[in-house]
Amino acid sequence: MNLKGRSFLTLKDYTPEEILYLLDLAAELKAKKKQGITGNSLKGKNIALIFEKPSTRTRCAFTIGCIDEGGHAEYLGKDDIQLGYKESVEDTARVLGRMFDGIEFRGFSQENVEKLAKYSGVPVWNGLTDTYHPTQILADFLTMREHLGELAGKKLVFVGDGRNNMANSLMIGCAKVGVHFTILAPSSLWPEQSLVELCKEYAKASGSVITITEDLDGVKGADAVYTDVWCSMGEEDKAAERVALLRPYQVNAELLSRTGKDSTIFLHCLPAVKGNEVTADVFEKYADVVFDEAENRMHTIKAVMVATLGEYDR
Repeated sequence: MNLKGRSFLTLKDYTPEEILYLLDLAAELKAKKKQGITGNSLKGKNIALIFEKPSTRTRCAFTIGCIDEGGHAEYLGKDDIQLGYKESVEDTARVLGRMFDGIEFRGFSQENVEKLAKYSGVPVWNGLTDTYHPTQILADFLTMREHLGELAGKKLVFVGDGRNNMANSLMIGCAKVGVHFTILAPSSLWPEQSLVELCKEYAKASGSVITITEDLDGVKGADAVYTDVWCSMGEEDKAAERVALLRPYQVNAELLSRTGKDSTIFLHCLPAVKGNEVTADVFEKYADVVFDEAENRMHTIKAVMVATLGEYDR
């Protein structure tokens, strides 16, 4: 499958077959790394890593993934370039596109990552915006495949802030690949209806069922229960209000018991605020799965870079 030259901004842009191809490639690259085999598919490639928001997993995953495949990654923090301040995003994109072979962006505005892709002329990868977090979804899906088997027909329940970038991106990804997806959240934190309707259209083709509910029994039958921090970066002023609103939606032993299954796994994109969105005992019980998920950021991000920029024979 040829994804060469493509940007990775949202899973809306990728077909189910392309998403599954990236997962297969990631699994292959992961197996090779475990054997001590790295590659040269990015040899001679220079990659810009733009970070308006700091990150442990995203920065490390792009850096190590790039180096493993023979490329060079250059970190550009918010104080290193003039993105959208002294220089327009469009002009910054045109400069970086002449010097770099690929660009990662992690920041606030989805519009900015789309401008980078439009004006740079090189593949641009979304490391997170306020709207979408597509590389995380690939890591989540690879983890689910490793622990649960084939994705199609599995049930994933996201508990918490149902209109954040994780809920949005999980809904898109699940709808595309045939995972039944439930958002369990107070109605004031439900996703935009237009996105729900779009995902229901995707779901018609894949056989996925999309459910949005306030009812805690929405976790019944879940193969995986997922949560995220209750306050995303930039929302710290809403912390007290958000905690009060979401306290009933904490992932704890009682909530997990409502799945009715012993095989349910717990997922979290990290960092976790234990005692808020998840209790410490639940987090530690499933820590091996959660840190598999964290590691899989690297393998899936590497796959995205290799597929869209690298030279690789499968």
